[in-house]
Amino acid sequence: MPYHIEPHLIIEGTLYTLLIFSVLTWTLILFKLWQFSKNSYYNRRFNKAFWDAPDLATAKSLPKTVSRGPQARLASKGFTWLDESRQSSGKHLKYLGAPDELLAQTLLSSMQQETRTMESGLTQLASIGSTAPFVGLFGTVLGIMHAMHEITQSGSTSLDVVAGPIGDALVATAIGIAVAVPAVLAYNFLLRHVKQHRTGLENFVAGFIHIAFTSNGQEKE
Repeated sequence: MPYHIEPHLIIEGTLYTLLIFSVLTWTLILFKLWQFSKNSYYNRRFNKAFWDAPDLATAKSLPKTVSRGPQARLASKGFTWLDESRQSSGKHLKYLGAPDELLAQTLLSSMQQETRTMESGLTQLASIGSTAPFVGLFGTVLGIMHAMHEITQSGSTSLDVVAGPIGDALVATAIGIAVAVPAVLAYNFLLRHVKQHRTGLENFVAGFIHIAFTSNGQEKE
């Protein structure tokens, strides 16, 4: 045990680490809440404009002020694939096969990218939530060991001598728990929203594929 290290340095080092964890946690929470709110607003607005359009041509030419957000990006990918598929006329291998399955594969790949974007930062929250209590406990254990060493050297076991150093060491554990609780709660809350977001994208993809080929069939007739 490195007794030459000052106890206050260990406690302060632990507290500064937990402070960094706390700042990172609240930065991620605020950023993710803003990201979810923005995407939900864009999706609702685009979804209404898209399904209110009389045909795919109108939906494709929606103004840029409306065509924003994850669903708009998926629709753009879908329209691009449909245009390129018609122009290829079987000249490229990537367009050989059942059109609905190929379009579904393209849109699902884009949907996975959108989902990964929404999931970014959740791993950090989960890591902070699981490690912060142990960081605090680490500082507490080392602080108590140093306190015991100092008490042994002083030769006094009075409450005044014992309570102060041990109380200071226990603060690290309390702060570690205080940092972990918001991180865990935010992780669970945001993870539920990610699942809801993914469900909304899946529904939009299914509807887009259906309407794309229904419209194509009507046009051919």
